[in-house]
Amino acid sequence: MHKLAKAFSTIRDQTRKLVQPLSAEDCCVQSMPDASPAKWHLAHTTWFFETFILERFEASFQPFHPAFRVLFNSYYEGVGEQHPRAQRGLMTRPALDEVLAYRHNVDQRLLALLGQTLVPEQAQQLSVLVELGLQHEQQHQELMLTDIKHLLAMNPLLPPYLASHAMTEPGTGAGAAAALSWQPFEAGIVEVGHAGQGFFFDNETPRHRQFVEPFSMASRLVSNGEYLAFVEDGGYRNPLLWLAAGWEWVQQQKLTRPLYWQSAHAQFDSAWREFTLQGLQPLALHEAATHLSFFEAEAYARWAGARLPTEAEWECAAASQSADYFGVAWQWTTSSYAPYPGYVALPGAVGEYNGKFMVNQYVLRGSSSATPAGHARLSYRNFFPATARWQFSGIRLARS
Repeated sequence: MHKLAKAFSTIRDQTRKLVQPLSAEDCCVQSMPDASPAKWHLAHTTWFFETFILERFEASFQPFHPAFRVLFNSYYEGVGEQHPRAQRGLMTRPALDEVLAYRHNVDQRLLALLGQTLVPEQAQQLSVLVELGLQHEQQHQELMLTDIKHLLAMNPLLPPYLASHAMTEPGTGAGAAAALSWQPFEAGIVEVGHAGQGFFFDNETPRHRQFVEPFSMASRLVSNGEYLAFVEDGGYRNPLLWLAAGWEWVQQQKLTRPLYWQSAHAQFDSAWREFTLQGLQPLALHEAATHLSFFEAEAYARWAGARLPTEAEWECAAASQSADYFGVAWQWTTSSYAPYPGYVALPGAVGEYNGKFMVNQYVLRGSSSATPAGHARLSYRNFFPATARWQFSGIRLARS
């Protein structure tokens, strides 16, 4: 338990540090219904440990605050009522200081629990739930950064999150992208899913076989410069490049460019810019294009004479370790987020974590520059709706 307690303290501290560059006001605001305030993330990740671990294992459990059970429940119907997601930014109370006190209280209680001597069965159950909670927290660390970025981008001052943040975000720097090459893969049966060693989410299982036809995979992600060529070629004005639902979305939203790009104004300045966590920066043409929706990725692939990979193709290619598939941007696949053959959700309320979202979403693979160290793995299945743009999502092309 000592190793788990150390990991718990480290990961929880990393989350707290993410809000250090922010004001209390920054932490309370919600930029859109799909995003959440940083304060809510701080509280919800704490709620997870309090609800699923302390409530179950503490001998004389008492909640830190009875109302928090509803306020910071995201979507767990098995736990009870939830505060409406779109109204999270209206919760000026509890104040940020009280949420931080909530975190400290739960942290101390959980560390005390990890220090107790438990019967082997209880110790195993506790370890499994704590590890799940830590993986859940790491997911929210990335969500905090994407939500913070979306919030600051809507501020007329375009303030940077941190001018010299330790995280290197795609979209900063200068230079030319490495030459793109194609790696071929033969047809055959491939194994997909987690093999069972170490932590995994239930949606990564069971490991199973799929047949893939011959295909080739691009050696790197699509760059800003390459995506700019699509924009300047009228990609957002050509309905023949888009899926019907995608074209309808483009027209409704009046889209002309990626989410955080700012148009060039020839009469003032010919340069394109992009809002990053370091503030507004010149568009780095060699860096990976990010914050693209599935619809944008699919339209670009068609324009480029290629396509998006399936998740089986992606996992097959990434397993070869022939290119860097991790740490830059999540990569859209054409695979709908659906259960693998033989999938069984975890029992109880924690079974709501993944299974009930397996509809109307697409799978992304890999990881991004905002993904915490150690959180990515070959079988990891991220998922978002086809219109989602505020994540660090990009494009790796495939060909048949």
